[in-house]
Amino acid sequence: MSEYEQNEKSKEDNYLAIGIGIGLPLGALVGLIVFDSLAIGTGIGLVFGITFGTVFNSSENKEE
Repeated sequence: MSEYEQNEKSKEDNYLAIGIGIGLPLGALVGLIVFDSLAIGTGIGLVFGITFGTVFNSSENKEE
């Protein structure tokens, strides 16, 4: 496996981390606004971050 292929593989694995990184703060913000609870919003954001990260990762893998 060449260095280029290894870099492309590591980029594909980053979608889950990006989804969690974006989902947690946005979920916390929504949780504070809607539910007046940071924990509920963070949990919801974590679920959406994992979901969207996995969806983007699997859609990238289908193109190969």
